[in-house]
Amino acid sequence: MNLLWCFIGVLLGTVVGVLPGLGPAATIAMLLPLTFQMPPAAAMIMLSGIYYGAKYGGSTTSILLNVPGESASVVTCLDGYQMARNGRAGPALGIAAIASFIAGTVGVIGLMLVAPPLARMALAFSSPEYFALMALGLAMVVLLAGKSLLKALLAMLVGLWIAGMGTDLFSSTSRFTFGQMELLDGIDFVVVAIGIFALGEVLGNVGEHEAPQRVAVPSGLRNLLPTWQDMKDCRFAFVNGSVVGFLIGILPGAGSTIASFISYGLEKAVSKRPEAFGTGIPEGVAAPEGANNSETGGALVPLLTLGIPGSGTTAILLAALVLWGFKPGPLFIQENGELFWGLVASMYLGNVMLLVLNLPLVPVFAQLLRLPVYALYPLIFGVSIVGVYSVSSSVFDVWLLCGFGLLGFLMRRFDYPSAPLVLGLVLGDAMERALRQSLMMSQGDPSILWSRPISAAMLVLTVVLLLLPLMRRFNTARLQALES
Repeated sequence: MNLLWCFIGVLLGTVVGVLPGLGPAATIAMLLPLTFQMPPAAAMIMLSGIYYGAKYGGSTTSILLNVPGESASVVTCLDGYQMARNGRAGPALGIAAIASFIAGTVGVIGLMLVAPPLARMALAFSSPEYFALMALGLAMVVLLAGKSLLKALLAMLVGLWIAGMGTDLFSSTSRFTFGQMELLDGIDFVVVAIGIFALGEVLGNVGEHEAPQRVAVPSGLRNLLPTWQDMKDCRFAFVNGSVVGFLIGILPGAGSTIASFISYGLEKAVSKRPEAFGTGIPEGVAAPEGANNSETGGALVPLLTLGIPGSGTTAILLAALVLWGFKPGPLFIQENGELFWGLVASMYLGNVMLLVLNLPLVPVFAQLLRLPVYALYPLIFGVSIVGVYSVSSSVFDVWLLCGFGLLGFLMRRFDYPSAPLVLGLVLGDAMERALRQSLMMSQGDPSILWSRPISAAMLVLTVVLLLLPLMRRFNTARLQALES
């Protein structure tokens, strides 16, 4: 029965990942009441299968339609969508599935073998370290986002401003709501991401005087799978994504978004052809997809050993464990060995199931690109609107979606990068919370941010990354790479 629930979970997760706007957190929340009549081990296996299964499926719409279903899939759009436009949609999907399998397996091994020492290391991170880590993530994406550092910084600040909308967690006052009751809870990430990427892409292509580029989809499974050269090119990206994703995952609150951005930046920094990133190369898909999947194993470390959720999805899993009568913490594995090791075994088998499920479905997903433009663009509009409405059942969010679609079109027209805005939105709330908690710890003294060794090292690296473009030689090389 546990094998059956594992299969149901990963299958649901794949479908959830393919459908933009739904996401594993919303799905698990909706299914949670149905699991109370199930054995806890079976329920946890199914819900976890949805969690890491969605990571597999999340790359599909990013590669085929440039629509990230969740924040961590934003990075996959950079090279995955370009591979699809270059007629290599199948290899891009295949690389994503293989990277997900390798990294997901590494994540489970890490969860099984090194959970206790890694959990102790994560305890050294407090609010100042979290703030510094998020600042470092923002600096890396600003540096790699576009030719103009000023435009990238401006886009990031807009994202931070959008993240600040809603009710202040500390003072319970409303901020930037403009008298709209619907904005008291802030603006959902799904609305912004789908508007900026999906609708912005459609409006940009419709506005082109030339016919939009058609994506060539080769026929036959053999032509749709990665070549041996692709696998050789990605061998270090697989390792990079697996290790970086797991290490970032064990830090509570860091999440798969930071993991995928850092993995992509690291892969570009050590690559022999950094100028090719963003033009559609398999390494640019393998690294972030691997980090995205390996992060799930790492995220379960603080959840099960410390009782600290690292993301919205793991927060729901924590609530489920508490409702079932379990107490995640240092004694959880010792007291609930059957549940813990059953979950680990199911993740090994679930990764194999996902690989078997996803690779044969590559041709099915790739056929989406055979749709003519007059059918594809309305389909993207329809899926985007349904996806946003399904999250909150709010017509106001649909109007917001249209507004952000227009913003995405204008950013595309005037060459403003989208990734810094989205990352600023994703990290803004947690970054503000970490900063304010740090100042509360020091009674208002900002020196706490640079007086602690780990946060000081990350802040110094952040400043160095932002100052590097001021060096003429480095900036010239950076601009040439981006131009290429």
